[in-house]
Amino acid sequence: MAPPKGPDKLLPAAFCYIWNLMKESFRSIILQKTGALTCFEKEVIQELWSGYGKIIRVGLENAAVASVVVKHVQIPDDKKHPRGWNTDIGHQRKLKSYQVETTWYDTYSKFSAARLPHCLAIETKDDEVLMVLEDLDEAGYPIRKVDVSWDEIAWCLEWLAKFHASYLGKDPEGLWEVGTYWHLETRPQELAVLNDPKLKEAAPIIDEKLNGCKYKTFVHGDAKLANFCFGIDGEVSGVDFQYVGGGCGMKDVAYFIGSCLNERDCERLEAQILDTYFGYLQRALPERNEALEDEWRSLYRVAWADFHRFLKGWSPDHWKINSYSERITAEVIDNL
Repeated sequence: MAPPKGPDKLLPAAFCYIWNLMKESFRSIILQKTGALTCFEKEVIQELWSGYGKIIRVGLENAAVASVVVKHVQIPDDKKHPRGWNTDIGHQRKLKSYQVETTWYDTYSKFSAARLPHCLAIETKDDEVLMVLEDLDEAGYPIRKVDVSWDEIAWCLEWLAKFHASYLGKDPEGLWEVGTYWHLETRPQELAVLNDPKLKEAAPIIDEKLNGCKYKTFVHGDAKLANFCFGIDGEVSGVDFQYVGGGCGMKDVAYFIGSCLNERDCERLEAQILDTYFGYLQRALPERNEALEDEWRSLYRVAWADFHRFLKGWSPDHWKINSYSERITAEVIDNL
């Protein structure tokens, strides 16, 4: 299949990734599922972590929509981690994460009350995976944020509350049994090099306390600010579902807040953050559940300490390691 030609189309050099590296069957899937006559690469949105592929915006001709987003996973021959964690453990974790994401879109995504991209197609062949997704920019969510206002934080908390309410009590079959990319069981190397004896000793107890909660849902698992797409009307959509799995919703909330606020605001706004989230959660549930709220409120700082444990082992100089995180982690350890 030749790329489209003409002054209003991208020149062949811009098609190199799609036309040279993507299997012909994958291109056929894009055309079949979108009804397009032709498709072409508009831009590479981002490289996947450690060189495992790309996310591409693909333009369409003679289709109902102007573009789709294609997540194309290819297992690299030379597995290079940007922070030096080049191990089989990390490789297997990434492979499973893409299996989880395809299962998520294929089986579970349709039950979410929180907005997320519609999946048009999933195809797996040899060591490649193709996910054809709705282009959220075209769908009215074109804004990405680095700094956020309180209103924008509240929109994301509402998204998390709706997401967690959608899967409360569900069995994460085919997903991560315990969601999040920093789960202790999947991070033995980071724990081994953790230079904090008290936290290292307490890590299994923190993990048990957090993941032994009575009320479990699906957690997004990587709910950082960069994984939210904002609309102009106050709506948000979440993306990137590689680490969806079972667990306490506080893991997503604590991780999200740590991704967008400095330590002073994390502390100053803590009560407001929790009140806002639980207000949305209670409205999203079929009926009020005070026992769930009591349990999860008590685990917010435990969830924060859990991520702090991972971060101190993974990247001891990371900007998120601050006095607030150190202090509340110490409090959690003392209260275990």
